[in-house]
Amino acid sequence: MADLARSTGQVSAPRSWVLVASRDHIRHGVVQGIAQANHGQPGPLHRLQPGDGVVLYAPKLVHGQPAPCQCFVALGEVGPAPVFQVQVTPDFAPFRRRVSYQPVTEVPIQPLLAQLSFITDKAHWGYPFRAGYFAIPEADFTLIEAAMTAPTHGR
Repeated sequence: MADLARSTGQVSAPRSWVLVASRDHIRHGVVQGIAQANHGQPGPLHRLQPGDGVVLYAPKLVHGQPAPCQCFVALGEVGPAPVFQVQVTPDFAPFRRRVSYQPVTEVPIQPLLAQLSFITDKAHWGYPFRAGYFAIPEADFTLIEAAMTAPTHGR
């Protein structure tokens, strides 16, 4: 519905999204103030609109390595700039989108699984993340945001 409203020029309420990448890639993106999806494909980023919330989930610590992370690593808001492309190497020119990230603490997903409504099959909870990006209900975004911004001992 929101995509239809956008295509007809109507302004719709901000949406919330999960983007999936390895922790090392997410951290590089946070430093640069950008998000990239599905190995640099433009399509997912065009669905994101200014003001949309994004939470970045890392199934792995390092791209191409087996060590699991299974944490929400970063959280931010899509900026007003359009999708853009950069030449990283001669044969890799990913598309990116500006994101304003907020300071957060990484949060393991396991303690949140029972409360996340977008995970309908708790036994196979990792399945939705295989898509690389997807919209989530605002209530789930708020739950993740609260966990990532909660005060911790020693801060």
